[in-house]
Amino acid sequence: MYLVTGGAGFIGSNLVAALTARGAEVMVADRLRQGEPGREKWRNLAKHTIAGIVHPDALAAWLATTPPIEAVFHMGAISDTTVTDGDLVAASNLTLSLDLWSWCARRGIPFIYASSAATYGDGALGFDDDPAPQALAQLRPLNLYGWSKLAFDRRVAQMLERGQPAPPQWAGLRFFNVYGPNEYHKGRMQSVVAHKYAQIAKGEAATLFASDRPDIADGGQMRDFVHVDDVVGVALWLLDHPGASGLFNVGAGKARSFEDLVRAIYAALGRQPDIRYVPMPEDLKGKYQYFTEARLDRLRAAGYDRNTIGLEDGVARYVRDFLSLPDPHR
Repeated sequence: MYLVTGGAGFIGSNLVAALTARGAEVMVADRLRQGEPGREKWRNLAKHTIAGIVHPDALAAWLATTPPIEAVFHMGAISDTTVTDGDLVAASNLTLSLDLWSWCARRGIPFIYASSAATYGDGALGFDDDPAPQALAQLRPLNLYGWSKLAFDRRVAQMLERGQPAPPQWAGLRFFNVYGPNEYHKGRMQSVVAHKYAQIAKGEAATLFASDRPDIADGGQMRDFVHVDDVVGVALWLLDHPGASGLFNVGAGKARSFEDLVRAIYAALGRQPDIRYVPMPEDLKGKYQYFTEARLDRLRAAGYDRNTIGLEDGVARYVRDFLSLPDPHR
């Protein structure tokens, strides 16, 4: 059995789908909550057979029953970059992660967890997934979410440096801008692809944030957009290669502009682009990454040699195989 925390969420549910497709038993830890009709989190799991769902508050008690877990995929987190409740984020993103690390270390179970490219802050220091404590100490995230992810990365590095107990295999995955099916419950935090598709499908122009930097044109903001299938592919590759441990960037490895992204959506729909620019919200000013690009050197050095999905191909798959269908869930 595999445990996937956040297993009803975006990346977690895609991982659950891939694991169950292998015939694996998967226990999901998550909060299903209520949701907008047609976008509830339970729908992300509806097409797959799972071993069960445990509420995060009951996870420690369930783990105390010593279930036959072969690996833990810790994808659960509060991922909203605008959340300001520090106690809640620390409990969910740091304390729970430390508890699971310790449990896996005691039991000798592989532990693969979600870090984030938000740990890099404004990117002024680059995007090198250097796991050294000194390198991690230099990073300055722009928001509470990014800080919580970096805090766990730094604690892992410290424990390893001190020779404290660790899982037999561990991997922190720094996800860049992930898009793909099963993100519909995320509301404002859905990918740009999902938001812009919804606008275009209603016959509206696609809006993008205008640049508030004189050196960057409107639509010229660039991100590393990575399809969720690539993210799941890395997680499964690590599962199949227990000798690979470390902190790894997970992205496409190539920055593309928001304008490129929107043009890819229009191309997938066979329509001419209609793009308009709107002022950036006040709560994002000073907290907005204008450029991200994953360095994949360490992942490649570990042996991962698969090609990533190109932006145009990935967007076309998402639009054609999911967003355009009555039921867009995987």
